Amino acid sequence: MPIDLAVVIVSWNTRALTLDALRTLYDDLNTNGPAAEVWVVDNASSDGSPDAIRAEFPQVRLIANNKNLGFAGGNNSALRQIGFSDNPGILTAPSLPKAVYLLNSDTRTENGATHTLYDALFRLPRAGVVGAQLVYGDGSFQHGAFHFPGLSQLVIDLFPVPGRLYESRWNGRYSRQLYQHGEPFLVDHTLGATMMLRREVIEQTGLFDEAYFMYCEEIDWSIRIRRADWKIYSVPAAQVIHLAGQSTSQIRPQSVVNLWRSRLRMFERYYPAAKVWLARRVIRLGMRRQIALAQRAFSEGGISTEQRDALIQAYRTVQSL
Repeated sequence: MPIDLAVVIVSWNTRALTLDALRTLYDDLNTNGPAAEVWVVDNASSDGSPDAIRAEFPQVRLIANNKNLGFAGGNNSALRQIGFSDNPGILTAPSLPKAVYLLNSDTRTENGATHTLYDALFRLPRAGVVGAQLVYGDGSFQHGAFHFPGLSQLVIDLFPVPGRLYESRWNGRYSRQLYQHGEPFLVDHTLGATMMLRREVIEQTGLFDEAYFMYCEEIDWSIRIRRADWKIYSVPAAQVIHLAGQSTSQIRPQSVVNLWRSRLRMFERYYPAAKVWLARRVIRLGMRRQIALAQRAFSEGGISTEQRDALIQAYRTVQSL
């Protein structure tokens, strides 16, 4: 008989955070269910993560990769071992879990969150994906779901704009009132930090596109899921603490390149040529501004010569994409 849920956590040099994520996840599962199998994919960490996980959580299904496969590749390596196929439309074994929960290593699960998501996934009309209400470590609100990005979001990310736009539809945000009502609501995509999918969705749409090493991979998959006539919901009653960016902050310049390479790939794949042309121009202008800001930060003593040079090289790499 298939288990209810497989949980997949991808980790890269976040040993303490990953252990905390596992502790809070298991506390929640043991108290509230559902019956679950937990997988951790370690992307060649150098901080002793695999040994620490084996020692404290021998029940975890651990995949210790010998290189960093990124978020998409790491999750896919677990999904394949669970038994899912890369190829959309391929029916898999009936012993597979009813759902898969992709959970970041920098999360702490609040009591009842996992079961609340699982219940919503099988209760809401045509639900294919559900995501939790996220909060920062200090308990403050964090957006956990977004509209698909457009040109306006690029402008807001790269240039000074009125403050009210940051929380607006123009920046992909849903109204905080929707979260405060406490009822599930339809969204374009959830953040990849908490992404629970029905088994049938994975069978129908395939896995993550590994051309996205980091960033936008959940947006790409969500577009495919929406096009396959499944719905995606945010579930405010399920709360998860998300510390955000704990892996990517370790390699900031490379993360800049990863982010904009992924955004351009997504635009090229799904958006009309005119919109892609405009996106490239906005991004190149934005990188010019970022170079100037890095120079200013260096002149004011805010960053070192090495930091300035690494950032400027990253911005110039983005300009050449």
